[in-house]
Amino acid sequence: MAKVAGIPMVSKPSWKSENYLKAVKLVQEAASQGAEIICLPELWLSGYHFNREDVRLLADTAESRMIGSFQQLAKETKSVLIVPFLEMSYTPSGYGSNYFISSAIIDNNGKLLGIYRKSLLWGQEEKTFTPGKKSYPVFKTGSGTVGVLICYDIEFPEPARELALKGADIIFAPSVWSLEAENRWDIQLPCRALDNTVYIFGVNAAGNGACGKSKLVSPEGSVMSEAPSDKEKIIYGDITCETLKHARSKIPYLKDYSRAFQKGKGNNP
Repeated sequence: MAKVAGIPMVSKPSWKSENYLKAVKLVQEAASQGAEIICLPELWLSGYHFNREDVRLLADTAESRMIGSFQQLAKETKSVLIVPFLEMSYTPSGYGSNYFISSAIIDNNGKLLGIYRKSLLWGQEEKTFTPGKKSYPVFKTGSGTVGVLICYDIEFPEPARELALKGADIIFAPSVWSLEAENRWDIQLPCRALDNTVYIFGVNAAGNGACGKSKLVSPEGSVMSEAPSDKEKIIYGDITCETLKHARSKIPYLKDYSRAFQKGKGNNP
């Protein structure tokens, strides 16, 4: 189906220009190694901020030059890009702004397929950011059908299940996952993959208190590839239709879930 890459980038907080140049170089490197879908970590461009004034100065809109430049980069490298960013969006009245932790999904022809906004905010994030709608779209790209959940989203079973039922081949989870929560990172990603017999790619920041350890997990819950905890090392993996079909035939969670719950034929067994 596709070769995928995750970039566990070390960002310099608030230094957008420097972070941007580094990210472009890393994306180009991943594409040169044959990666067809490439994902950056949560808030790689701005760093992780709670202060609303800092956020106001660092945010981009979905129509920004930054997003446009990644559309061009996707077209040049012929790769699908998952590009998280700190998003500013004007309120419906036009007065004031909302701020979201978001991700752009860009196809390999440069088309912006959509923006996903983090729906479940962690701790102090609620004081600065607005949650996205609790609706989880899949994006049909030139290299497969992908879903995106951002950091805390992946700790809940329901969003990943919704994406799997909608046909996601792989769910990317760009994150800034802390050292203190490292054990949950190691547990939740394999759980979401096995629960839904879907590939999960957790792409975590490195440095600045993040635990690193970006990892690609198979539909049977086994870790296929993992980055070091403290180094900026691109990790790669191959996802295949055959592996998905085999896992779903061997472990029919999705089929049995749909039969038991989606069609109204019963409640908990």
